[in-house]
Amino acid sequence: MNLFTTTTSSSSSKSNFNLFTSSQNINKHISKFPFIIPCKTTHLTLPPCYSQQKSSHNTKTEAVKNADVGIEEKEDSFNKDRLVVRRPVKELSDEEVGDVAGSGGGDGGVNSSGIIDATLNEFAKKMPMFEPERMESSSGEKPLTVNLDLALYKAKILTKNFRYQEAEEILEKCIDYWPEDGRPYVALGKVLSKQSKVAEARATYAKGSQATQGENPYIWQCWAVLENKLGNIGKARELFDASTVADKGHIAAWHGWAVLELRQGNIKKARQLLAKGLKFCGGNEYIYQTLALLEAKANRYEQARNLFRQATKCNPKSCASWIAWAQMEMQQENNLAARQLFERAVQASPKNRFAWHVWGIFEANVGFIDKGKKLLKIGHAVNPRDPVLLQSLALLEYKYSTANLARKLFRRASEIDPRHQPAWGWMEWKEGNLDTARELYQRALSIDSTTESAARCLQAWGVLEQRVGNLSAARRLFRSSLNINSQSYITWMTWAQLEEDQGNSVRAEEIRNLYFQQRTEVVDDASWVMGFMDIIDPALDRIKQLLNLEKSSYKEPSAYSPGDNESTDDEASVSRYSGLYVGNDLESASGFDLDDFIRNKLNLDPDQLDVLLEKTSNPSVVRKVNYPRRRIFRPEDKTAATLA
Repeated sequence: MNLFTTTTSSSSSKSNFNLFTSSQNINKHISKFPFIIPCKTTHLTLPPCYSQQKSSHNTKTEAVKNADVGIEEKEDSFNKDRLVVRRPVKELSDEEVGDVAGSGGGDGGVNSSGIIDATLNEFAKKMPMFEPERMESSSGEKPLTVNLDLALYKAKILTKNFRYQEAEEILEKCIDYWPEDGRPYVALGKVLSKQSKVAEARATYAKGSQATQGENPYIWQCWAVLENKLGNIGKARELFDASTVADKGHIAAWHGWAVLELRQGNIKKARQLLAKGLKFCGGNEYIYQTLALLEAKANRYEQARNLFRQATKCNPKSCASWIAWAQMEMQQENNLAARQLFERAVQASPKNRFAWHVWGIFEANVGFIDKGKKLLKIGHAVNPRDPVLLQSLALLEYKYSTANLARKLFRRASEIDPRHQPAWGWMEWKEGNLDTARELYQRALSIDSTTESAARCLQAWGVLEQRVGNLSAARRLFRSSLNINSQSYITWMTWAQLEEDQGNSVRAEEIRNLYFQQRTEVVDDASWVMGFMDIIDPALDRIKQLLNLEKSSYKEPSAYSPGDNESTDDEASVSRYSGLYVGNDLESASGFDLDDFIRNKLNLDPDQLDVLLEKTSNPSVVRKVNYPRRRIFRPEDKTAATLA
């Protein structure tokens, strides 16, 4: 049975011949085995074989050593008469695995890596997919980056639903897993700022700037906005500068810095910053829009229109640009042009609350009360958690309907956001409920005592005390209001009038002179960068003066979100409004069907707007926003100290 008897001294040709002969004989013998040995017949390369001349001990040892490659041994009786052949390793396909498994039966099967791989593949298919909310990893491994995007989106939705605590937990986990990414720091800082957690927000931004080695411009810019709101102008300038150093192409930093300088009256500096924004970032609608507002403030309306045209050309869907342009035309009493521009604004962003709000107020001011109410109701239908829309609607209902209906709307607005109570207090004052008015003013100031809204609330409260004869309290309230906003013309003149009525003409003249000495050149009341309907002056008797929008109302870029718009020719749509409009025939058809628009774009039934308004009257539908209580008055008198 010595099939391989060739020696090493034989010639190569003889060896090849014997190898071929041996291959044929091997095939005859291994065909008797009960299993299939996969091997190729062409270009055969035989593995080492061992004859029965070797000892049984060596054969068993070699079989154990090569068990991982699939040695198949027969019984000892077989080994006495037949060769022991070691199979070569081969990856098997799924079909071959099935054939081998079927042929092996219960006689030991096939121990192959191909079978193992196939089994693992089947096992992996049965494993559940990784869930984004399951941030923990049992092995301690870092999750994929896609989970960061999903977590940030979930935190955004939670923040929009006022579930701040859950959003904070998710964002803190994101920071733990991805400390080098700046987005969780920015999102967490904004969530903390919404809850008036200033110290925590500042610490978050500082931590993020260190973690990103100062190379993330968004963290610097958001930190600068926070410091600007707190009145730390010098610190805000430094942070805006750091943001532009980190990325010269970060347009929000250039624009935010320019707006800061405008508030401080540094017009030349603001123009320089806006010019740098255009230089490093190219054409941007917000840069053009701010420049246009500067031209409008300087009564250069034709230049302002050209800049507005550039802004809407850069982005025809920029709702902010359309609104600002419409308000400029409204100031010039070009009411037809203003209405057409408002129509373009809602087409650019159908769900934009500011567009519906300002348009509704405009229609009410020009005498179309029903249409104004309808526009406000549409805005509330698509933004049910916006308290300003409800507040504006309540003011209209108070003048043209009943105080009870207005009181109901005011109450719902305060349930959404308790900061919006000064206008309600004004109505109660007009109704003769002085104690209720004082209580509402007190609530609003306990929540917010440092912003422009607080300054207006203090001024309104001061007028109330003046009218009932509490002059010393009125003076203290006026002084506190000016400590927050020293640029308020209304507050200065109201205080001067109080002194004039008391016969203190010299004192009244001093107050007027002090205002003209410290006022800024452009921004006289800072209301053009604030909201629209939170500019309330309870000293005025007529609701039309309350709803006066003579001051331009500019909003930050982040306050607007892009919306769907029908495709139009940019050049044609912009040039429509480039001329100077003098027509005010608002009854003329503009070609815009409001009812058809809200049906198609917003899926709203115009006849069911009142029903939708009633559905949201349930307090359980509206989630209340809780704010920490603050002190009412500032400890230091920094602006009106000279008048004390």
